[in-house]
Amino acid sequence: MKNIIIFCDGACSGNGKDENVGGWGAVLKYKEQLKKICGGASKTTNNIMELTAAIEALKTLTAKELVVDIYSDSAYVVNCFNNGWYHKWRMNGWLNSKKEPVENRALWENLIELVESFHTVSFYKIKGHLDANKKSDVHKWHQKFNTEHKTNITEAQFLELIALNHMADQLANDGMAPFK
Repeated sequence: MKNIIIFCDGACSGNGKDENVGGWGAVLKYKEQLKKICGGASKTTNNIMELTAAIEALKTLTAKELVVDIYSDSAYVVNCFNNGWYHKWRMNGWLNSKKEPVENRALWENLIELVESFHTVSFYKIKGHLDANKKSDVHKWHQKFNTEHKTNITEAQFLELIALNHMADQLANDGMAPFK
């Protein structure tokens, strides 16, 4: 079965303020081929851009018999899927644990529908903005990644993940440019 790897990121300058701009970016990798996509919006939030990055990346995939690995530095996105938050939201009429309406419900519903349309989608939390030149930080986060995700990737493979994550981060920043 074909395996697609996606790195996605969102950004927002002035997050939480009335006047702000956001961007999202994603890098899709199949074998050695890379596809880069990005976009942005004004009057948004970082969380909206994080969700949008994952949605837009999955929307580019037409074949559904895929194994998709999504890497993100957004605990908001990754934890929703890895901890099953969305199952509870659905059961509770889209109320969160505080009995309040789930924020960004329409985006979550869109993302969940896309995720469920593929054979397998796995989410991986990756440390954002990690400096690959700081070997002690790389070593620490590499070990943490392997422990959290029960993997055994090498440090060289982890450095490749970091490089692709940086690329997604840059695309998110590029996506803001037209709105500044």
